Amino acid sequence: MNDQPRLMALVAPMFVLLGLVYLVPLFGVLLISVTEPQLGLGNYAQVLQSSAVAKVALTTLRICGITTILSVVIGYILAYVYIAASPGMRRMMMLFILVPLWTSVLIRTFAWLMILGDNGPVNGVMQSMGFERLAMMHNELGVVIGMTHYLVPYAMLTILAGMAGIDERLIMASRGLGAGPVLTFLKVYFPLTLPGVFAGTVLVLVLALGFYVTPIILGGGRVVMIGEYISTQILLISRWGVGSVLATLLMLLVLLTIALAARAVDLRRIFTV
Repeated sequence: MNDQPRLMALVAPMFVLLGLVYLVPLFGVLLISVTEPQLGLGNYAQVLQSSAVAKVALTTLRICGITTILSVVIGYILAYVYIAASPGMRRMMMLFILVPLWTSVLIRTFAWLMILGDNGPVNGVMQSMGFERLAMMHNELGVVIGMTHYLVPYAMLTILAGMAGIDERLIMASRGLGAGPVLTFLKVYFPLTLPGVFAGTVLVLVLALGFYVTPIILGGGRVVMIGEYISTQILLISRWGVGSVLATLLMLLVLLTIALAARAVDLRRIFTV
């Protein structure tokens, strides 16, 4: 007996609900982008020709790229140490990873505001060691630190899921055939972890593109990313059309990133068959 129609009937309400709460508002944003203040593609032309938008876009891509690289590298190291640690150490590491993840991003951002400030503990230690105070607030450095701290758990947990599925017998076989620890890692272990690294990179990059609170607080108005710029256009200047265009382009960029990631995975499967 074919249960497919029955299963489709069970999941149909979920798809309808997702359409109402997700797709309908997105269609509304798209509609505003071509109707406010007048019907046409004038908002798109204005955004694409704006030097301010280009500057914000470059800043966003630069910060997101740096943050993604740092988060994935740190996440990989943490995941590798977690796999090699004892059960007790694993529980402690997971506690330190999950507690910040469960903490509000606003609280964590204000904590970094205190830590990285001119009179904060970091500059205090540097000054006691004879170094000059380092400007870590209201610039890209502070934003990158805050965003990386937020995204590292996502990268680490995603990469860890891939590492946990690696058969340890492959590592033992490599060592048994005479390969040293470094060669085993480079030739056997690291290639097996690449799917998890790839998934973590895509996840972190997509999350970074939509950051809003952290750049506002740690950037202090001097580091404007696309999320803050959209908010300014809609809430302060009331340029709903321009803000909707930017939101639409950001959504398309996220979808393009996911599509390219899916395509890359398919190509990898083809070449490894």
